[in-house]
Amino acid sequence: MNKIKDLLMFIYGRGQGMLTFDSLQQLIPKKTTSSKAAKLRDSLTEKDTCLITYGDMLQPSKKEPETHSQTALEQLKEFLERWNHGSFNYLHILPFHPYSSDDGFSVIDYREIDPALGDWNDIAALAKEYKLVFDLVLNHGSKQSAWFQSFLENNASYRDWYITKPADFDVSSVFRPRMHPLLTPFCRKDGSVVFVWTTFSEDQVDYNLANPQVLLEFIKIFFEYIEHGARIVRLDAIAYIWKEDGTSCIHHPKTHAIVKLLRALIDYLELDVLILTETNVPNEENLSYFGKGDEAHLVYNFALPPLVLHAAVSGDASPLRTWANTLPQPGEGPIFFNFLASHDGIGVLPINGLVDDLSFKKTLNTVIERGALVSYKDAQSGPVPYEINCSYLSAVAPLSLGTSKERARAFLCCHGVLFAFAGLPAVYFHSWVGSEQWEEGPQLFGYNRAINREKPRKDIVETALNDEHSLRASVYTGFEKLLTFRKSERSFAPDIPQQILPAEGSVFALARGPDPSGRYVLCIQNLSNNQAKFDLRTAPKIEILIQHGIDSEMLLSPWETRWIGYGGGKAISMLEI
Repeated sequence: MNKIKDLLMFIYGRGQGMLTFDSLQQLIPKKTTSSKAAKLRDSLTEKDTCLITYGDMLQPSKKEPETHSQTALEQLKEFLERWNHGSFNYLHILPFHPYSSDDGFSVIDYREIDPALGDWNDIAALAKEYKLVFDLVLNHGSKQSAWFQSFLENNASYRDWYITKPADFDVSSVFRPRMHPLLTPFCRKDGSVVFVWTTFSEDQVDYNLANPQVLLEFIKIFFEYIEHGARIVRLDAIAYIWKEDGTSCIHHPKTHAIVKLLRALIDYLELDVLILTETNVPNEENLSYFGKGDEAHLVYNFALPPLVLHAAVSGDASPLRTWANTLPQPGEGPIFFNFLASHDGIGVLPINGLVDDLSFKKTLNTVIERGALVSYKDAQSGPVPYEINCSYLSAVAPLSLGTSKERARAFLCCHGVLFAFAGLPAVYFHSWVGSEQWEEGPQLFGYNRAINREKPRKDIVETALNDEHSLRASVYTGFEKLLTFRKSERSFAPDIPQQILPAEGSVFALARGPDPSGRYVLCIQNLSNNQAKFDLRTAPKIEILIQHGIDSEMLLSPWETRWIGYGGGKAISMLEI
């Protein structure tokens, strides 16, 4: 509690900080506290994997009557019961509140479920089956919300809930992740015009966290999420929440203090809850949200998606290998939330300085030829690429690769890299079921990210999954093989060491282990359409493999994934895709 008090005084000053601390103490749910010694939080293991999905990811089948009573969340649950055979135990349901834009990230009411999805009973039903991930959209909300409408009415209680500036405010020092104007004019009910800070869109108005009442309201919501079953709280766009004139308004010390505050509340209450920060920024800045072990429990591994993409498109895995060698050893730094695809695009900023600009430009041009779109942000030099919008499958495994099985193999090879790394792996729903990019999406909705946010009919997806020759079925089956193997090997747990092995060209190889029994897993991926060689003599405890007749020079076929578990007094296990 002393730490919580100190953080509030740092954020708001001594006087206001003490008043805020007094108010905060009234919000703490006493029934969750314990006088006993702090229990050990369930640690993440090799058996943990997260699926990322919208609540209405699937539309009803064509044959279902228009009057069918099943909610979207019930339909999602039913689909998962049929197709998720233990692959995923964490479920990230993207924002499920009433919203006005950005597919849920422009929240109208944080305490309600979008009626189009269902209600809190549906969330409770999913919480019985999965460890749920909720989004706390702390930076901004919908201009249609009751809060913002009260602000426009000049209601005293909401007068300082949003950030306003003069029309001629100098925005040159502010880091801009988008190209639209930073300030958006709104007309108050009395006819006056006010210019409101809008980082991401004119529909998404930024909250004023310098007003302690705003922070306290979100802490209430934070506790309510936990009561509703959240086991991971994802802090969306957290890097931007604190604004101070004359600064870049990103990664402010008080932003970090608010993350530390939420972490301190979890620790004080001994909650079995983890904080995940979403900061799509260069690698070093992203890692700063782990703090000194007192901020996020997990941070997104934002450099991984573009580095794997570049390796798969260019056939050169050297930037991936070089970067991977700089990562802290498991147990010595953050736990990474590892992913390749999500509801957003593939961020370009995280690989600044990690890939030669000219080489990555070739990769960018190639994926554009394959149908990808590029979103831009403002910079002093003019618009620069911010993210690639595509289906990850379509970008790394285009039609030109050949059959469905060959394309699936290339896509799964990329995920072999993902699943090998220490951390909590996460898979986007469309990756899991082998979806290609939805080319009509951006035209229909007017924004690039729609290319990877299709919500297809359930029967269309299931028909393809039941067809063993389809691309969807090949991808889905491959995921089951990879994740079944991963869950069977203790060496894949987030706290087990990893060693990046020397390799050349398109080969990426790492060894996980030893686990407590002395067992290792060797993970080798050939990220190209050509044969490649790998010298097995760089692997730890190579004598075990040689004793079992495995050749020290390994020839890898195009897009081959080969995993080998060995040692620890157990038989050798092997997976080849």
